[in-house]
Order: sequence, then C-alpha cells, then structure tokens
Amino acid sequence: MPATHLSLHFHIVFSTKDRHPFIADDWRNRLHEYLGGLVRAVDGIPEAVGGTADHVHLLAGLRATHALAPFVQDIKQTSSRWIHETIGVKNFAWQPGYAAFTVSVSNCDMVKEYIADQAGHHRAKTFQEEYVAFLHNHRVAYDEKYLW
Repeated sequence: MPATHLSLHFHIVFSTKDRHPFIADDWRNRLHEYLGGLVRAVDGIPEAVGGTADHVHLLAGLRATHALAPFVQDIKQTSSRWIHETIGVKNFAWQPGYAAFTVSVSNCDMVKEYIADQAGHHRAKTFQEEYVAFLHNHRVAYDEKYLW
C-alpha cells in the first residue's frame, strides 16, 4: 500500500494530585480550552475536553508519529505550569499516572457525550467508581494498592 491511513482516537483520563478538587468552576472552561490548544499545538485533534474539580477527560485524535506517554506527559506538565502561572494556584499538581483507552470512530460520539456530561454523571458516581469501571470495561488489570 503506497500510503498510510489511520484513525487513532484516545480517551485519556487523569486526575489532580490526591484527587484534590483544585479545578474551580470559574476557570475550568479556560483549562479545557487550554488543554485543547495543547493538543492542537502538537498536530493532534481535540475532539472533546471535559471534567470536574478533580479530573480531566480528553478525547484526542492522534497521528502515527505521536507517542502516547510523552504526549500525555507534555500536556500535564505544560497545563500544570499554566495553572501555576496564569490561574495562580501554586500548589496545583496532577497525579503522576493516567488512563488511556482507544476508541473506535463508531464510538467517538458516545464518548464526546459522556465527556460533555461530566457534571451530571458525577452526581451519581464518584471519580473513583468511574475510574474502576473504565478499567473493568476495558479489561485493564490493576492492583488496588496502586490506584489511589
């Protein structure tokens, strides 16, 4: 085949350090816009960005040249610096880890809706419950002592 054709969509989830509710309502949308800009800056496609006071969800379309771990690390480091310098939350930090799940293009709209309704979703389920459900649904093995 003379060309490469890809459809690489990742649902990425990461939380604030110790799941502390750092991300305030009054600047949450600015953070989500900034995260989308970071994805665009590395030639990715931010399909959806959302979250609550203690975590973020990204649905990102990535290129074949992207490596997931450095991509997420860069987004977390750069956004943390932006939160310190622009928002002024000096003790803000992200949890070291993250979760990332591949998403079929046929399921992207469903994931976008899920991300858009984070506030409503978390009236019924905590972030911890949500996270463990993602791990189970995607058949990701984990050790409970390393989750939190």
